[in-house]
Amino acid sequence: MTGLEPVFAERPYSPYANRSFPENVYFGDTHVHTGLSGDAGGGGTTLMPRDAYRFARGEQVTSNTGQPVKLRTPFDFFMITDHSDAMGAITDILAGTPNVMADPDGKMFHEEFNAGGKRAQDAAFELTRQFSQGEVSEALNYQPGNPAYKRVWEDIVDAAEEFNDPGVFTTFIAYEWTSLEKGNNLHRNVIFRDGAERAKQIVPYTTTPPIGSRDPRKLWEWLQNYEDTVGGDVTAIPHNGNLSNGMMFALLDDFADGAAFDANYAEQRNKWERLYEATQIKGDGEAHPFLSPDDEFADFETWDWANLDMSQAKIKYMLAGEYVRSGLQRGLQLETELGTNPYKFGLVGAGDAHTGLSTPDNDNFFGKFTAYEPSEDRANHLSKRNEDLDIEYHSWRYITSGLTAVWATSNTRGAIFDAMERREVYATTSSRMRVRLFGGWDFTSEDAGHRDLALVGYTKGVPMGADMLPGTGAPSFLVYALRDPMGANLDRIQMVKGWIEADGTPREKVYDVAWSDGRVAGADGKLPPVGNTVDLSIPAWTNTIGASELGTVWEDPDFDPALKAFYYARVIEIPTPRWTAYDAVKFNLDLPDHIPMTVQERAYTSPIWYAPKG
Repeated sequence: MTGLEPVFAERPYSPYANRSFPENVYFGDTHVHTGLSGDAGGGGTTLMPRDAYRFARGEQVTSNTGQPVKLRTPFDFFMITDHSDAMGAITDILAGTPNVMADPDGKMFHEEFNAGGKRAQDAAFELTRQFSQGEVSEALNYQPGNPAYKRVWEDIVDAAEEFNDPGVFTTFIAYEWTSLEKGNNLHRNVIFRDGAERAKQIVPYTTTPPIGSRDPRKLWEWLQNYEDTVGGDVTAIPHNGNLSNGMMFALLDDFADGAAFDANYAEQRNKWERLYEATQIKGDGEAHPFLSPDDEFADFETWDWANLDMSQAKIKYMLAGEYVRSGLQRGLQLETELGTNPYKFGLVGAGDAHTGLSTPDNDNFFGKFTAYEPSEDRANHLSKRNEDLDIEYHSWRYITSGLTAVWATSNTRGAIFDAMERREVYATTSSRMRVRLFGGWDFTSEDAGHRDLALVGYTKGVPMGADMLPGTGAPSFLVYALRDPMGANLDRIQMVKGWIEADGTPREKVYDVAWSDGRVAGADGKLPPVGNTVDLSIPAWTNTIGASELGTVWEDPDFDPALKAFYYARVIEIPTPRWTAYDAVKFNLDLPDHIPMTVQERAYTSPIWYAPKG
C-alpha cells in the first residue's frame, strides 16, 4: 500500500488525463556570447546571433576558424547573452570606423584585434576590463543614448524573435550585465519572459557610470523599473562565483564598505535572483575540497587560483563566499538575521562560450574563445598569467558547457521561464540525464517502484526548488535518475544536506542513497569506486559498469526539526573520456600527466528547503 490508492481510484483510467504538473524536461543553454561581445569579437569570433541560433537548433555551421561543426543533439531552448556594455563598439573597432580611428585607444584596439592571435586575445581581455571598470575612452563608450547601441540591441531582439519556434526550439531575449568589481566576477545574465513588443521599449542596463553601475542593487532597481513601466517579466542569473574572490555569497556588503546587509537587500536578491549558474566552461562551482573535506567528489574541475582578471590571488577564507553549498548555508544564516534568505537559489548549468558555439559534448568541444577551437596546440596553451603574483592557468582547465534542464509543461517561453522562476530546474555538467527530486513526509520505499514518479511525487510532496510543506517525523525524498540515452551509465545518486547548528556553525553531509553494481560501503561508510572502462587509445568507454537508471526513497537519519536545512540531489556518471583525451587521439598528442583525461559528469538538482513550524 502506498497511500495513493484513493487518488488513483478517483482519477480517470488513463493516468495521463487531466494533469496540470510538468511532465517534460527540456535542455538548454542560458549563457552564450557571439561576436557582438567585445571579448569575443575582439578575439576573432565572427559568428553572430543568427549563426548561433542556427547551430543551436541543429544546423551545421562553419566555425570561426573555418571548421564544420554540428551538435549531437539540438537544444530545446537557447539564450544569447552578449555583454550590455558597449553594444556595437566591437564591430566598429574591427571595421576601423572614422570615430574609432581618430581615437588613440580605438586605433590601438583596431590594430591589436586585426593582428589576431595572442595580441587580439590580450586586447579583448583589456577592453572588457576597461568597459567593466568605466575606464574606456569616450570614443569607444557605446552606451545607452548612442544610436549604434539601440540599433544593435534591436537587432539582437529581432534575431531572437526570428528563431523562436514554440514547441520545437525556444529562444529568449537576454543580455549579460558584466559587473567586475575590483577584478571580482559579479556577472548576471538578464533573461526576459517577453517578446519584442516589450523588450524594444528599453535598452539593457550597463555597468559603466554614470548611466550604469557595478552594484547589483542598481541592476535590481532596473529590473523593477522594467516590470513597472513595461509590464513585463524578467529575472537575473548570477554566475562564476568561483572567480569572485568571496563576493558572490558575501556575509557583508562590499558595496557599502563592509557594512551588514539589510532586510531590503535580502528581499530584493531573493526576488530577482532565484537561480544560480552552478557549472560552466570556467570551472564547476558546486563544492570545494577545502570547504567539504569529507566529500570525495568535491574537487571537480576546480578553478581556485584568483579572481576573474587575475589581479588578486585566491585566499582560502574567500572560498566560502564562492560555492553553491556554502552559499546555500550562508543563506540560511542570513535569513536568521534578516528575515529573508538572500541566497535561496535553484541550480542551472550553462556555457559562457564566446565562440557562438555552445558544445556540451566532450567529443565536440569548441572551447571558450576562438583561440581554443580545435587545434593541435590548444590543450596545453597558456591562457593567462600574472607574473607579479606568479599565478597562471592553461587552456586544458576549460570544461565543456553545462546544461540547464527545466521541468516545464511545454517548450515555450512562458512555460520555461515560469519553471525557472519556481526553481524546478537542475544543472548538468554536460549530460542530458533525466533527474527527478521530490520531498515530503509520507514517501515509502514502494513509491520508488512506481514508473509514474511524477504523479506520486506531486501528490505526496513538493518538487525540487520548493519549500517543504508542514509534516511530522523526518522528511523523506523520492529521487530518480535516468542516464543520457547516448551517454554513460550512472555511478550513484547522493543527497546533499546543509544546515546551521543552533550555535551558528554551518554543517553539511553527503549521503550515498542509490548506487550501481551491488557495491557495499566500507568501514568508513564510503562506497568503493564504480570502476573505469575508458579506453584512452580510442577514446571510448563501455556501459558494462554502472546502471542505466537509479532511484530510491531516502529518509533523513539525522533530522532535527528545530533546525533549518536544505537538501539537493547529486547524480554522478561512470568515468568517460574528457575533451583532452579526444584531442590527444585526434592530433596525436603526448600530453603531460597532470592534464586529466577522464571525467565523471554529474547533475545537481535545485534544493528543497525545510523550515521549522512557526
